[in-house]
Amino acid sequence: MSAKSLPNLETFAEAAERGSFTAAAHQLGITQAAVSQRIQQLETVIGTPLFRRHAGRVTLTDAGRRLHDYARRILDLTAEAVEAITGIRDEVGGELLVAASSVPGQHLLPPVLAAFHNQFPAVHVRVSVSDTEAVVRELEQGHAHLGFVGGQGGSSNLEYRRFASDELVLVIPRNHPWKRKKRVSVAEFLTLPLIQRERGSGSRSCLERSLERLRVAPTSLNVVLELGSCEAVKEAVFQRVGVAVLSRRAVENELKARRLKTVQIEGLPLDRDLFVVRNRMQVLPAPARLFLTLLTRES
Repeated sequence: MSAKSLPNLETFAEAAERGSFTAAAHQLGITQAAVSQRIQQLETVIGTPLFRRHAGRVTLTDAGRRLHDYARRILDLTAEAVEAITGIRDEVGGELLVAASSVPGQHLLPPVLAAFHNQFPAVHVRVSVSDTEAVVRELEQGHAHLGFVGGQGGSSNLEYRRFASDELVLVIPRNHPWKRKKRVSVAEFLTLPLIQRERGSGSRSCLERSLERLRVAPTSLNVVLELGSCEAVKEAVFQRVGVAVLSRRAVENELKARRLKTVQIEGLPLDRDLFVVRNRMQVLPAPARLFLTLLTRES
């Protein structure tokens, strides 16, 4: 079978990357019936189904996923050839859906998103910021193309790749009785009133896992308040409600302004990796692939 006998690869790629024949039809300026007909023609040539159809959405079969890799390479190479000969480059459009936990979403992604917008201004980017568990749900349900989180979990369909490192630190208000201390023991730390992120937060999970490695139960923590964002936690620390363990990135400005102080917890490592994550069962559209390429260069 020769390459020229594979018809309608562009239609196939659009349907695969958008997860919808209707969305592919809208992008290509044709009817949904025409999309279905073209896909059927390609499936006839290949001799096997390429899509599973359910609840108005379509997902690729194993054969479809394998074909998509080749189809995208053929289409990208065709666009590259046209650009090399004519000097005309197709403008990348479409939508990029990103879900991020608070630290990468607020402190790492903004400059990369700005650089991406400068290169691909026609791409509409939507970013939601929540906690790690919520990001994982978004990816598993197909509501986001890429996720950025401070921990791993979820189904085996999720693929994690490290893109940055992070350090959690114990922060206290500047007028705390321990303001002259540089380090404390784990036992001393457990006596402090602690303001904690909500369950599902990557930073909370990191702290709890570190304690468990020392065979210290997370229930030993003297938690006085749980809050749903780093900003809320910091404000509670300013109000002397308690202390907190937060990403150094999240408190960098407050440390520079000497509004907060860090104290090391001896014997409790709080380093962690930050990950970009995708759902292997979902095909990445062009904007998501380009964003990953840019992220690799910027990291």
